[in-house]
Parts: sequence; structure tokens; C-alpha cells
Amino acid sequence: MFIWVLLTFLIGIILIPIIRKFAILIGAVDAPRERHSHKRVTPTLGGIAIFLSFSIGFFLAPIDKTGFLPVYIGALIIIITGFIDDIVELSPKLKLLGQILAALCVTVWGNVVIEFINVPFYGQIDFGWLAVPISMIWIIAIINALNLIDGLDGLSSGISIIALMTIAGMAVILKDTFVAPVAFLLAAAVFAFLLFNFPPASIFMGDTGALFLGYMIAVLSLMGFKNVTFISLLVPLIILGVPLSDTFFAIIRRLKKRTPISAADRSHIHHRLLALGFTERQTVLLIYCMALLFSLAGFVFSFSTAWGSLLLLGLLILCIEVVVEFIGLISEDYRPVLNILQKIHRKRK
Repeated sequence: MFIWVLLTFLIGIILIPIIRKFAILIGAVDAPRERHSHKRVTPTLGGIAIFLSFSIGFFLAPIDKTGFLPVYIGALIIIITGFIDDIVELSPKLKLLGQILAALCVTVWGNVVIEFINVPFYGQIDFGWLAVPISMIWIIAIINALNLIDGLDGLSSGISIIALMTIAGMAVILKDTFVAPVAFLLAAAVFAFLLFNFPPASIFMGDTGALFLGYMIAVLSLMGFKNVTFISLLVPLIILGVPLSDTFFAIIRRLKKRTPISAADRSHIHHRLLALGFTERQTVLLIYCMALLFSLAGFVFSFSTAWGSLLLLGLLILCIEVVVEFIGLISEDYRPVLNILQKIHRKRK
């Protein structure tokens, strides 16, 4: 597979400058705005280069492609949705419609669904007719989580590489001969893009790339971890801990402020780290480290006993809560755990 992964990477290196010129030609550029960190007009549509380089590498590689057509058609729907949004800016409802159609391709046509889980100390729970809607919610949630965190140069692409490499590594351990090579190929395509996207970026992936990567990560995690125990089902959630927790707390923040969930703000994790004085590069690298820690936790979690997994999950939730309070991800005055720790510290003095 190394040859095909390297080929995919090299194709990406060749395609990205071409796509960058094409984006400028058709006016698919991102001008600096109040919520943006970049200071110059930057071409977008980098997601097209990621998609094309991955597609070429995938179809050339000696991988059993049986059953992949529904997934690929869903990817095309996502790419078209993102492309149109990068050109004319679709409404949230139309973007969601594209995501639903793509998820339907995978779940209904491709039959890639979570059919049941085995819950520790309880037994098996069959989802029955709920398998399709639950799996669709899974896919759409991860798509939007990755899209929401795409706020700094190199952020989404780096997190995607970490998630894909982790999924690929676990697929190798599970001897999955499809998910592993596909994840490696996609990671190679994204890595080629990251060379042009790391701050200061000369091209953005746009919604085309963010939606596509979120979709593929969601589908690959679904294919690699479906029909498993409750513990294993949590593994991809832990691997994607940074974008998913950022999205979760963004929803909490907006509900608290009584603003629409789809409303944009400058309180995402990267915004808060920048507000604390970190530079853009430092912020991106710091979030990479967080993503790596989540991925490591995912590996440990998957090989732990039921009690060990529950203990690790509890510690992970506590760590997330402390970080959320420290950086003010919900609000600057939300500090229940930190206040308790401060009181304990004062009593010990």
C-alpha cells in the first residue's frame, strides 16, 4: 500500500496549485472578514484537490471496492453541496439537505448502519428500525463538527489526518482490509493539502473539503466500528473528541445565550486560545496535541476492561470540563469545577 499512498500524496501535490489557480479564475476566494483570522484574499476549493487525489489513488489501488459505490455517490453529493456553498453560499437548510441525501446513500442504499450495541452489565440492544436514523445522525453530526472547527489555517486538515491515521491504525489491528487502506489514502491526500494550508495558508479547503472530510471520517468510523460493543462505539467519538466537544459546547453556549444554534460566534476553542494570547501557529499546534491525546485515549479505551473504560471515560470527561472552564468555552464566568478546586486548595493552605 505504501506505493499507492505515496502516489496519492504526489497527485495531491500536483493538483493543489492547479485547483488554486482555478479557484482564483472563477472567483472562489475567501476575503478577510470580522470572524476570520487571515488578512488577505485566499483561494478556496482545496477540498476538490483532496477529493480528486484521493479518488485517483483509491481507484488505482488494488483494494476490493465491492459495496463502495453508495459511499462514493454520497461523497459526490457532499462535494457538490460544498462546491456550490463555496461559490454562492447556500442556506443552512440546503446544506443540511445535501448532508441528509449523502447519509441516505450510505445507510439506506449501502446498508452501513449501527444495528446493535452490547452495553456493559446490561446486554445487547438492537436498534431495529432506528438503525438508519441513528446512523444518519452520527454521519451528519461528525460532518458539521469538522466543518465548525475549520476556523484557522491547517486546523481541520491536521485534525483530519490525526483522526484518519488513528482509524487506519485501529483498522489494521482489527484486520480490516478495506477501512485501513482507504483511511491511509485519504490521509495522504489531506497531508499533501496541509503543506499548502498550514499557516500562513495559500489555499483553503472550503466547505467542499470540510464537508467531504467530515463525511468520510464519519463513514469510515461507522464501517470500522459498527455492530460492536458500547465501549467500542465510543472509540470514534473519543478520537474525534476535539471537534465534537467544540460543537457540543458551542450548542450549549448558544442555548444559554438564547441565540440560534446555527449562529456564528467567536467563542470556539481556537478563538478562545487566541484570546488567551497564543499565536495562530501555537493555537493550531496546541489543538493538534489535544487531538493526539484524544486519539491515544481512544486506543487505550478500546483495549481496556469495562470498568477500566468507564474509569478512563470519567477522567476524560473531567479533563474536558476543566479545559472548557479554563479557556471559557461556554462563558468566562462558567467555572464550577475550577471554583471547587480553588476552595480545596485554599483549605489546604
